[in-house]
Formats: sequence, structure tokens, C-alpha cells
Amino acid sequence: MTTFKLATWNANSIRIRMEALKKLVETENPNIICLQEVKAKEEDFPFEDIRALGYPNIALYGMAGYNGVAILSKEPLQNVARCDWVGKHDARHIKACVFDDIEINDIYIPAGGDIPDPIENLSFAHKLTFMDDISEYFEQHKSELKNKKMLLCGDFNVAPYENDVWNHKQLLKIVSHTPIEVERLNRLKASLNFVDIAREFHPEPEKIFTWWSYRNPNWQTNNKGRRLDHVWVSPNLKDRVVSYKILKDWRAGERPSDHVPVVVEIKKGL
Repeated sequence: MTTFKLATWNANSIRIRMEALKKLVETENPNIICLQEVKAKEEDFPFEDIRALGYPNIALYGMAGYNGVAILSKEPLQNVARCDWVGKHDARHIKACVFDDIEINDIYIPAGGDIPDPIENLSFAHKLTFMDDISEYFEQHKSELKNKKMLLCGDFNVAPYENDVWNHKQLLKIVSHTPIEVERLNRLKASLNFVDIAREFHPEPEKIFTWWSYRNPNWQTNNKGRRLDHVWVSPNLKDRVVSYKILKDWRAGERPSDHVPVVVEIKKGL
């Protein structure tokens, strides 16, 4: 049975990271690449350069200057749809079907600002409501979605487990690891019983990170990271995932994103 590879990566501006994208294609050759924070509107997106890399099928929800998600695929994409939450058209969720009707959801959950209080900080309120909106949609449509093959990936901006951050106690009051955010993300995960693939391959208490702050020049020695980038699958896909890896070395590359790519390999259907 053949497999396909999917990579998810917050590129933090696709036009700045084109060399890194070429490297990802050369080294991993994923069938599908899900990008977040592409920071480009439709007319500025490098369609031709990406097609030249071997990805003729591109689903883009772009936006000038910030946000933006894209699915790049060697395979045809069906049922492409842009999804909006919290009443905002802010280019954070795009989905498309590939192969045997696997629905790929590429999601960029809001970062939430610096103050973990939804009253003091509207960005944090937006983040919590964004997760609630998706959860509520999945919960309300559970009967029609429960047998669907679904993959959710992207920069979720929440590190849910104790060992998804470098120091659990120190980060409990830091946005991305607060109990209220973890609660919201767990609700989303439970809505359709999604499986967190990283923790299938690297169970707690192993520390695994996908993001290291630009503010931390000694990130390699102190390893103060967080696992903000995720791949989840519906239960009917769990046993088809054959590998998972974090490309940590990419954080040390030239002009790196603060996030590194995550790559999974999945068996195709019969």
C-alpha cells in the first residue's frame, strides 16, 4: 500500500521563505504542504514559483500583510472552501479534499496577544472564541462528520501538554499554555475525537517543540521551545499514519521562520 506525505509549516511570510520551501521540497518531497501566515494577498502570492516546484494545485486564502493559509498539492484538490469564524474574514482556515476523500483542514488559530485575559485583551478573547466557534460547528454537525476522514493541521498557537513547553509551571500564565486555552483546544479535539499524532509517536513526558522565539538568540542551547504546530486526524485515519517528524534543524537555517515544519506520512486508501 502506498503512502503520501503531508507537511505543515508556519512560514511567517512565504515570499521571504521561498528558498526554505524549495529545501523542504528537495529534502522531504511532500505530496501536500499546508502553510500558515503566508502574509500575501492573491495577486502577490508566488503561484508560478510554487507550480515550478511541482505543486500545480494550490488552494489559497490570502490576506495582505498578515495571516493567510494555503494548501499546495501535487494531487488534485476537491471541494476547496474558505472557512470564517467569529464573524471575521481573516484568512485563517482553508480546507480541501484529496485522495479517498480525506478532508485536509489547514488552520491558523490566533496568537492571542500577551495578556491572558479576554476582558483586558480583545485578541485573547478572539482566540478563545475562534476555537469555540469551530468546536461548536463540529459538535453540531457530529452526526454527519463522525465517519468522515479528516485531518486538521497548522499553527494552533496552543501548547496543550505539560511537556509541550520548556517549563510548565513558568508558562502557566503565558499566552499559549494557559489552562483556559488548553481547555478550549481540548474541547476542539474532543468535538470529533481527533487524535494528536505527535503524542502517538512521542508520548508524554517526552518534550517536543516546534517553535522557538526570535527573542531567544540562544535557543539551541537553552531549548526554550513550545509545541504550537499540530497534526490531528479523525479516529478512522489514526492507524494509517506511519511516521511523524519535526524538522528542528530548520530553526537554525538562513532567515528562518520561528516555526519549523512538521511532516507526517499516511497510508493511502485501498
